[in-house]
Formats: sequence, structure tokens, C-alpha cells
Amino acid sequence: MKRKIIIIGVSVLILVVGFFVSNLLKESKKIPLKNKGIYTATVFTETIKNSTLPLELTATGSLEAKNRVEIYAEVQGIMTSPVGSFKEGAAYKKGSALVAVESDVYRAGLMSQKSSLQNLVTAALADLRLDYPSSFSKWNDFLMQIEVSSPLPPLPEAASDKEKMFITGRNIYSTYYNVRNLELTLAKYNITAPFDGVLVEALVTPGSLIRPGQKLGVFIQPSIFEIEAPVNASMINLLKIGQKVDVTSTNNVSQKWVGEITRINRLVNSETQTTNVYIQLRGDGLEEGMFVKTNIMATEMENAYELSRSVIFDKNQVFVVEDSVLVQKTIEPVYYNEESVVIRGLADGEKTLSKLPTGAYPGMKVSIYNEQ
Repeated sequence: MKRKIIIIGVSVLILVVGFFVSNLLKESKKIPLKNKGIYTATVFTETIKNSTLPLELTATGSLEAKNRVEIYAEVQGIMTSPVGSFKEGAAYKKGSALVAVESDVYRAGLMSQKSSLQNLVTAALADLRLDYPSSFSKWNDFLMQIEVSSPLPPLPEAASDKEKMFITGRNIYSTYYNVRNLELTLAKYNITAPFDGVLVEALVTPGSLIRPGQKLGVFIQPSIFEIEAPVNASMINLLKIGQKVDVTSTNNVSQKWVGEITRINRLVNSETQTTNVYIQLRGDGLEEGMFVKTNIMATEMENAYELSRSVIFDKNQVFVVEDSVLVQKTIEPVYYNEESVVIRGLADGEKTLSKLPTGAYPGMKVSIYNEQ
């Protein structure tokens, strides 16, 4: 009996102790205070101060020689130029030989045709003396001027239709023009430099078999260069032929030149909405394929301001701060630079964001960052 009473007493004691411990644990927990305030973001701003801004159109591209010739063969044969010639980087004077192709067989055929022409004119002279005595001397002089190793002299003009028919019947005209055709083709066996320049690409070497239509190389004049600069189509009317352009090397900003707009393409690229402006320049340090940056002064824009491109959204929307609240406003983008935009539409003194915070929305409560 005593044992049962002891067990019941211990159980009741354990329950009472557990109850008191539970109450102590509940009272020890801190109830977090609820944040009943409104979240305020800290933002960076800049104060609008409109002024007259110069619009500079910038573009980067590679230089290409204005005078550039791709050399192609029009005849077939073995290249007989001196060994070691026709190498990339070789300089040539105007009129000097670039490529020579073996032409002995073709030249022999040309001489044969000239001899045939001489024979035809000689045979016709006897009849010309009798039937057309006034024309005898000019045809005789023509015959004396024909040299097998020299270009043909001009044909004498017929004094009458009868004389012309007589010469035609002797097959002189057809033979003459056949020889002239052969002479023109023979000239293609030797390709000469059209101007003082440098060979920048050589695809054949002496001893190579050359075929008609084969590309042999590229020859340039390394003193006058052009750069193709894409410009927004809306700005083209602000540019003009002859306008000066500042050009800077992309590798060395200390290298500067002054170029000139020589051509403006009126075709607008449907994808980029730009058109190409061609700038010509010359000077020391310029090389074919060199990357340069152009700065074209287009015009001056009044009552404008320059903003970072990162704070503009939906093409023409920005946030300004009014009474510690973000207000969305529409602007007029005038011109896009690489990292900034020249805009209109904001009044002097308005505070616009210089950095766009994450999750910004109209009506958002903000505070302006103050370094102090």
C-alpha cells in the first residue's frame, strides 16, 4: 500500500515539475517585433543641368588602301619573273614588271600574222597606183611603218567608198584587226605596276603554271587609306563631303591623324539602321588593316543633357526623384554614344538616377545617398 502511495506521489511531483519547467521555457522565448515601417531604398542621383552639347559620331574600323588592285591572270603560261621576285612586302615603282608569263610561242604567231599583213598591203600597192593614185603614197607609208617587233601604226583612212571596198576585198582590214587583237593579248603576258606601291599578297611564285582567271596577288598604294564608318541614318544629313574627321589609333591614343569625308553611302542597313561614311586619310604610322577610331563632329544640340545608358529603360523612360519618391518620365534620346545618351525632355534642377536600383518602380520610396 505504501509503495503505491509513493509511486503516485512521485508521479504527481514529476508532473508539477514539468509544468513549471514548461512555463519557464515559454517565458524565456523573445517574441520578434513586427516591422510595421515602409522599406526605403538609398539611391544615387545627379542634378539635371541642360546645356549646348556637341554631337560626336564615333566609329571603329580597319584601314584599307584607297588604291588597291587584285591581280588576276588573263592568259596561260609559265611564270618567268626573276627568282625571288613577287614576294609579299616587295615594293614596285609605277610601270615596273610585277608578273611576266612565257610568251615566245604567242609572240611568234603574232609576227607571222604581221608578215601576212605586209604581204597583203604589198600586193595591193600595184593596183592602188593604177586605180587610186592619190591614195598610193599613204598606203605605201603605212607599209614602211609596219615593224614585226613594234606595234602596228594606225590604218590609213579610205578616200572613197570604192577605195574602201577595194581594201576590204584584199582582206587587209580583217588581217589588220586580227593582228591588233593579238597585240593586245600579248600585252597581258606582262603585268606592270599601275602605281608606286607594295605587294601585300602573293599567291604564285616564278615557275608556277598560271591559268586564265587565276588570282595572283594584291597590290596596294600604302600612302592613302580609307576607313568605312557606320553612322546612324538619322544623322547622315548633318554630315557633308569634305568635312574633317579626327582619327585615333585604338592601340596608341597618342597617334592621331586628320581625315576627310570623301563619300557617303545612301543605302541604309535594314538591320542596324546605319549607313556607311567613307573617310580618307594619309600620314605616317598608317598601315593596311590597322584598327582606328573616328570622331566626327556632327552638330551641336541645344538644351540637352548626357545620361548613362544604364539608367534608361524601355528605350525612352527614366526615373526622377520627387519628394523622396521615384517618378517615371519620358525623355527624347537624341544620340547614342558607346556608354551614354544625349537626351532632351528633363528640366533643369530635376534629380534623375545615376544608377538604376534593382526592382525600381514608380512610387517607390527612396532616400538620396549623401557622402557626408
